[in-house]
Amino acid sequence: MKNIKIIEVKSEIGAGTRGASLGVDAIKIAALDFMSNFFVHFPTEAIETENKLLFEPIESPYAKRIKGTVNMYERISKSVCETVKANWFPVLLSGDHSTAGATIAGLKMAHPKAKLGVIWIDAHADLHTPYTTPSGNMHGMPLATAIAEDNLDCKVHDLDENTAGLWNALKNIGKISPKVLPEDIVFISLRDYEKEEDYLIKQYGMKVITTNEVRRKGPENISRSVFRYLSDCDYIYVSFDVDSLDASISRGTGTPVSNGLREREAEDLIAKFMQHRKICCFEITEVNPTLDRENLMAEIAFNILQRSVNVLMMN
Repeated sequence: MKNIKIIEVKSEIGAGTRGASLGVDAIKIAALDFMSNFFVHFPTEAIETENKLLFEPIESPYAKRIKGTVNMYERISKSVCETVKANWFPVLLSGDHSTAGATIAGLKMAHPKAKLGVIWIDAHADLHTPYTTPSGNMHGMPLATAIAEDNLDCKVHDLDENTAGLWNALKNIGKISPKVLPEDIVFISLRDYEKEEDYLIKQYGMKVITTNEVRRKGPENISRSVFRYLSDCDYIYVSFDVDSLDASISRGTGTPVSNGLREREAEDLIAKFMQHRKICCFEITEVNPTLDRENLMAEIAFNILQRSVNVLMMN
């Protein structure tokens, strides 16, 4: 039976829309509305945030609040690493997706010699860099930090020395770079990404499983093919961005996109993943209750969280 620890990251400095820092509490309120005492059962650690930077001028237009992101990476990677080394299974509830790069760093720091795989359930590839970003928002860059990629072939911006140095610091958190090989990442329900990200996906032959493929083959077959594809990996991290769900049900997130997963499809698929012995960490991210009606997004996220953790504990 896995010992589960919840790590709360109420950070939203990486997002372009305000409100994701409230997502963790929205999920807890959903639990209360369902009369669930889920959050009573597990030890919880809350990571100190840098959200005060939201009230300060932006220094780096192509990597907004990157100084705070570096601080978040250091705190989160340390927490995840210590959690894993103490034989706990980390379940992260995070505000914006930028900090997922720190989660990956912490897993790699705990297992420096192991091969790490990533299942990225998300409408977006999050493979931008400060050299290619259309927005400057750090939540579009976590996987680029994990694979230590600048993507200079598609460069559209010149960086000042300070931004370049901070970006290099992000890629080298834990003094291990890269943390993950591009071919050890599986995208699920990916459908909204730019040509610069497409360039990397094609260059590295990264695996993409579409929403239609999930629907056609079903969760059992998809999970089997994913684990076959990642069979060389020693540990696998699952990151679930709620915008992987269809825009009709994912209003409560900063960047909803149509043609996404249905709630049951996502829930069944993640539950299948959680049955596998190599899964070492699970993260839910980008719930933004300020954009929602009647806390629906958080309720869906809580249902997925609760079922996933139940499956983890049974395996």
